[in-house]
Amino acid sequence: MKSILFVCTGNTCRSSMAEAMLKSMLEGTALDIKVTSAGTAVFRQDGAAKHAVEIMKERKIDLSDHVSKPVGLEEIRQADLILTMTRVHKRAILEMAPEFEDKVFTLKEYVDGDLHETESGHHLDIADPFGGTAQCYRACAAEIHEALEKLVEKIKAGGL
Repeated sequence: MKSILFVCTGNTCRSSMAEAMLKSMLEGTALDIKVTSAGTAVFRQDGAAKHAVEIMKERKIDLSDHVSKPVGLEEIRQADLILTMTRVHKRAILEMAPEFEDKVFTLKEYVDGDLHETESGHHLDIADPFGGTAQCYRACAAEIHEALEKLVEKIKAGGL
């Protein structure tokens, strides 16, 4: 079984939504992939953000039992692919474990092909909706979902 780890800051918004959406998208497929998420700055266990739970519910996905967790070396080692929400998260992972550079990408970098950080870079990041309105979370979820659709196609084509 292959595994994908999504990483953001607090593991209450973006990475938790990405984990939940990808799990939902993989249901009923022949793809045997373990999907998890974690955060680079998790100091206590929290549930998913209220708006994240609400927006996932709109998508018929239950995020109410999510509990945030910090990313550590064990999670990094175990994952076959680590997809971060921003370039800052990617750098944080690589500072912790530079030897795993070949499996750490921003989500958008991985699904959109050979994009390099030397470009302006903002197009590689998924903005943090934390503290924003439900509409901010809805837009973030839509952006993540679009990238996840590309990810599933890439996986089906042998990309994991």
